[in-house]
Amino acid sequence: MARYSGAVCRQCRRENVKLFLKGDRCYTDKCAVERRNYAPGQHGQRRTKVSDYGVQLREKQKVKRTYGLQEKQFRLYFDKADRMKGVTGENLLMLLERRLDSIVYRLGFAVSRAQARTMVRHGHFSVNGGRVNIPSYLVRPADVIELREKSRKIASFNESLDSVMRRGVPSWVELDRDNFKGTIKAMPVRDELTTPEFQEQLIVELYSK
Repeated sequence: MARYSGAVCRQCRRENVKLFLKGDRCYTDKCAVERRNYAPGQHGQRRTKVSDYGVQLREKQKVKRTYGLQEKQFRLYFDKADRMKGVTGENLLMLLERRLDSIVYRLGFAVSRAQARTMVRHGHFSVNGGRVNIPSYLVRPADVIELREKSRKIASFNESLDSVMRRGVPSWVELDRDNFKGTIKAMPVRDELTTPEFQEQLIVELYSK
């Protein structure tokens, strides 16, 4: 299945929650969820009864769309999380947060994960001194993510870093704004994954059927 290329605001409206796919726009009155708080399409305003399966499916779709993954990719992450020790749902979110494109977004180098994914693919970042252009690369504690020297004058990077405090920098990463780099202090903390709010247990129940 090809990657979704339509209007991303429709995805937020379909899930009835802000997924923060459009960067700074999501924090303004122009946000589609604020302006049209109902599902897209001609039947979007109808009241429908949702089954337990439907609730579980919508939760899975919400997480998939937040991190910009396709079904096959997402299922591979779930299977890996299921094999790990600990709570499967939390393991899943921790794996997704450890993706390089997600870390680039969390550090504030990009206004959205989609933009972060593109920047990583274009080779703007290095990890521990080595160039990495794979968005799914999983970072580890003590890893140092740095914007390459030749990319530091690009306006979009500086603008994004200047506005990062609007959403905040998680406690498990440390941003060195002056040197255009960030350090992974520890593994991601589940309690800080609140934008949007996930109910990962519903995904575990869905895949356990």
